[in-house]
Amino acid sequence: MTVEFPTPLVVCDIGGTNTRIAVVTERGGLPKLLAKVRTADFPDFEAAVASVLEAAGVRPATLVACGAGPVEGRHLTLTNAAWRLDGPAIAQRFGLAQGLLLNDFEAQALSLPVIRPDQALSIGPDLPTGSGPRLVLGPGTGLGVAALLEISGRFVALPSEAGHIDIGPVGPEEEELWPRIERFHGRMTAETLLSGHGLERLHAARTGAPIRPEDRHAAAITTAAVRKPSGHEADSVRQFWRLAGRFAGDMAITFSATGGVTLAGGILPRLSGLLDAATFRAAFCHKEPVADLARRIGTRLLIAPDAVLDGMAAIAFDPARYAIDYTSRAWR
Repeated sequence: MTVEFPTPLVVCDIGGTNTRIAVVTERGGLPKLLAKVRTADFPDFEAAVASVLEAAGVRPATLVACGAGPVEGRHLTLTNAAWRLDGPAIAQRFGLAQGLLLNDFEAQALSLPVIRPDQALSIGPDLPTGSGPRLVLGPGTGLGVAALLEISGRFVALPSEAGHIDIGPVGPEEEELWPRIERFHGRMTAETLLSGHGLERLHAARTGAPIRPEDRHAAAITTAAVRKPSGHEADSVRQFWRLAGRFAGDMAITFSATGGVTLAGGILPRLSGLLDAATFRAAFCHKEPVADLARRIGTRLLIAPDAVLDGMAAIAFDPARYAIDYTSRAWR
């Protein structure tokens, strides 16, 4: 199927907490952010988009959106919010010529080729980029993981639900801690710990003492950790980073991601001041008997929240470069 995404183009990054909406007025341009709104403030996606577009005076021809949830053809259901997106209905509502829905980490993976050097920081040694699979993962409201392959000049994204795999303790400290951590759906998964609520669970278990409700939230823990690097909150954040390194290493060897691992998501950039690269890499590379593979895989932190918007615009400008089933997924 030959598909075209005419401008003006609106690109949307929908999270369980916030939704960012941007516009591109001409082909090849970079998205201009129109607004970041709270997802819970609107009953559905259409209401959020209508509010922002009306205020900005924008009438789009195309809309491309990614969201934190499974995509089935032209429909997307958010995992951590009450929205369900129907592509053809959205196209009819706004008079669009075309549109596309992507899983949030599918979009993150497809954005990897357009990330600029100033949008990411190396974690540990700045290793040469290999030609193998690339991996992107990161905690936010949930925990996303996706891989990217390049086959015959076309990019293929492999979204996953790897955040829901079980995770167990390593070493005496974690073995003592694990029984005190609140389970989610009766399980201890990677997302149970490596997410906004995961940081809250980890900190509550580590302190072992009642915490005031206003101090339990991830934002409050993060603020306190940054303000007082010697405090309990900072210690919880450091353990959060160690777990992130371990899980990233597990995913890296799962995919043999010699093209590198990019950490993304809304939480990690705010915690970058408490990231110890040596400790992170030690956890990432402790993968005997395949530690040599892990050591060859570079790691970096994405610090530009709008990179995924750039990536969705790149798909719209050159759709043939991306191996997406437009026949079943494009709205028109």
